[in-house]
Amino acid sequence: MSERSLDLDDFSDLIERPHGGLRREAEERRALTGLPPQALGRLEDVGEWLSSAQARVPVRPVADPRLVVFAGDHGVAELGVSTRQPGTATELVRELLDGASPAAVLARRFEVPVRVVDMALDCDPGELPAEVTRHRVRRSSGRLDTEDALTPEEAEAAFRAGMAVADEEADAGTDLVVLGDLSVGGTTAAGTLVAALCGTDASVVTGRGGGGIDDLTWMRKCAAIRDGLRRARPVLGDQLQLLATVGGADLTAMTGFLLQSAVRHTPVILDGVVSAACALVGQRVAFRAPDWWLAGQAGSEPAQAKALDRLAADPLLEQGVEVGGGTGALLALPLVRAAAALAAELPVREGPVDPAEDPSAEQASGVGAMDAT
Repeated sequence: MSERSLDLDDFSDLIERPHGGLRREAEERRALTGLPPQALGRLEDVGEWLSSAQARVPVRPVADPRLVVFAGDHGVAELGVSTRQPGTATELVRELLDGASPAAVLARRFEVPVRVVDMALDCDPGELPAEVTRHRVRRSSGRLDTEDALTPEEAEAAFRAGMAVADEEADAGTDLVVLGDLSVGGTTAAGTLVAALCGTDASVVTGRGGGGIDDLTWMRKCAAIRDGLRRARPVLGDQLQLLATVGGADLTAMTGFLLQSAVRHTPVILDGVVSAACALVGQRVAFRAPDWWLAGQAGSEPAQAKALDRLAADPLLEQGVEVGGGTGALLALPLVRAAAALAAELPVREGPVDPAEDPSAEQASGVGAMDAT
């Protein structure tokens, strides 16, 4: 790889864990509500995660979320690994921008602004708004089975673009990012990354994609991931080179976005297999970074399950959503908002609680005392 100015090792020093002491304080505050431990299930954990991410108890409501979607086409789609024709991710982007996609409907319903970042769509930039295309590094990523998806220079540019988007969102006051992707061939790239990082065979991570591919298409996809794996394994020690070899511009930018969001203390909800694969790469770069990310929902892609298991991330929902664009992560947003509201607004009792007045308080108070020790 040629000389480059971007050193991913810096992220290990820049990224801190969310405030652990405040998470314990949030646990103690919940105990003072008088509710039995785990009476609110996962909502308790999510509320405490938000408190530690915000470094604030009680937690602030989620007031300014943003759906950020990275988009690109992948040369590997030429092999017939998808139900969609190669180079047609632009159609998916237009549906989202026009408000006609599932993610657009949910974003509108939940009053979440949408931002689309074109990294490698196979269309003339003039076909889309300038704000969408201003970070593009190339027109479609290369075929990962036979050639590098990106040049070293393109990989660094894509990674820096993702970092810049993270900085822009943090500077704009975005307090929670819902992360999505739109691509044709992206799940093949994601499967290759996951298989390489987890040391598994192609067949273990090859799924049916968002369109429910038939058996013949699945075999072509499995073969593409197998060939990509042969090219990925020699560069496993260099995560930027790995992304350049088999990731593509959109996945490289998403990885940069995730890591810089952790630097800027911006919590992120992950969507499907593509964001999970990028998170897995990000974990290799900085082991503390995944503490800033929340798995929104589990789809049916085996590569996503493999990645989330390696990340020790338990998804909030299991809806099997595969349409992309952040749809599954958006479904988790109301739960995250509910967790924040409950953590912030449930009244707490002042001073010690008399167990004779409220038997449930003895259990709750006991847990709080244990957590405080």
